[in-house]
Amino acid sequence: MKYIVVLGDGMSDLKIEELDNKTCLESAVTPALDRLAPLSETGLCKTVPNSLKPGSDVANMSVLGFAPLKYYTGRSPLEAVSMGINLKSTDVTLRCNLVTLSDDEPYENKTMLDYSAGEITTAEAEELINFINAELGSRDFAFYTGISYRHCLVAANGVTGHDLTPPHDISDKKITAHLPKGKNAAKYLEFMKRSYGLLSSHPVNLKRISEGKKPANSIWLWGEGTKPAVPSFKSIRNLKGGIISAVDLVKGIGILAGMDIIEVEGATGNYNTDFQGKANAAADALINGLDYVYIHIEAPDECGHHGDYAHKVYSIEQIDKVVDTLCKRLNAAGEHFAMLVCPDHPTPCATKTHSSDPVPYLLYTDKRSLFNGAKRYTEDCAASTGEYVSDGYRLIEKLISIK
Repeated sequence: MKYIVVLGDGMSDLKIEELDNKTCLESAVTPALDRLAPLSETGLCKTVPNSLKPGSDVANMSVLGFAPLKYYTGRSPLEAVSMGINLKSTDVTLRCNLVTLSDDEPYENKTMLDYSAGEITTAEAEELINFINAELGSRDFAFYTGISYRHCLVAANGVTGHDLTPPHDISDKKITAHLPKGKNAAKYLEFMKRSYGLLSSHPVNLKRISEGKKPANSIWLWGEGTKPAVPSFKSIRNLKGGIISAVDLVKGIGILAGMDIIEVEGATGNYNTDFQGKANAAADALINGLDYVYIHIEAPDECGHHGDYAHKVYSIEQIDKVVDTLCKRLNAAGEHFAMLVCPDHPTPCATKTHSSDPVPYLLYTDKRSLFNGAKRYTEDCAASTGEYVSDGYRLIEKLISIK
C-alpha cells in the first residue's frame, strides 16, 4: 500500500465577489477531484492549534503528523536545516526576507510594498545577501542565502522571545507598529535600517528598477527559533517517506525527520512551478520503493498573499492534474494507494495572509469507497459532511490506517 499527501499550500479561501461569490476551490475546474469526491471521505481539519500563529511551518508540521505543541520551536530553524546550516543548540535563527519598502522617511514610516521583493531571483538575492553579510555580519551574527526572497540570520548564543511580524501579514501597511520588540530588538532594527541604506543603491537593485521590477531594498527579520528535536518519520509511522517541495521550511522538517528529499527541476514555489514534474517525481518514488510521499505545492499560498485569485484558481486546476497523474500512474503500475488532499491553512485573497480556520480535506483510496456525502471537494461541501478532525496531526492516522 502506498500513501500520498497532495498539500496545496493556502488553497482554501473565502468567497470572492469577482468569482461570482465562489471560493477559488469552487471556481476551479477540477475533473479529477470531482471524480474522486463521490468515492472519498471529506471533512474539515483544524491544522493550527489556537495558541500558535497560522504559519506554513506549524500547519505543515501538523499535516505531516508531528504535534506542533510538542515539536515546534520556530520557523527559521527548519529553513536553516534545509539550507545546510550546521546549527548549535545555542544558536537562534531568524528568517531574513528581502522585501520592497516604500521610500517614506524615516524608516519607521515606510510601507510594506512587497514581502517578496517582486519574487526576486535566487541569483540576484545571493549577491545581495552576501553583500549584507560582508557589511553587517560578525562572529555573533551571520547571514545565509536561501531561495528567492527567503534567507536566514543566525545569532550565536542568541535569545528568543521577541515579537517579530511576518512581512506577508502587513502587505500594503505601514511598518511602524510592526517593528522588532524584545531584548535584541534594537540590534535587529539596526540591521534592517542599515540594510535599506546599503541595498537601495546596490547595482542589482538599480538594474531591477531600470527593468521596471521592484527593488529588494531592505531585509526583514522574523520567525525566530531554535533547532527542534523531531523524531524519525520511519520510527513512528513504520513507513519510508519522502518530501517534494520547493520551500526550505518543508524540506527542513523532512530532513529532521529522516525523510528522503526529492528534488524536482523547475520547482519554483510559485504558479510557474513544474506541477507535472512534481507529480511524476512522486509517482516514480512510490513505484520504486518509497511508501509515503508528501507533495507540497506552494503556488496557491503565494497567489493568496498577492491577492491574485486568477492565478490561485489556475494553480488549483494544476493541482487537480497532479492528482490525476498520480492516480493514473499508480493504477498503471498496479500499486494500491491512499491519497490525502488538503491545504495546510487558508490564505484568503481578500486578507493576503494566513488564517487559523479549519481546512477542507479529501481522503481517497483505490481499494474501496469512503464516501460520506460530499460530491465535490470544496470548503462548503467538506463542512456539510460534519466530519471534523480537531487535532491536525491526527489526520495522517486516518490516511495510514487504510490498508
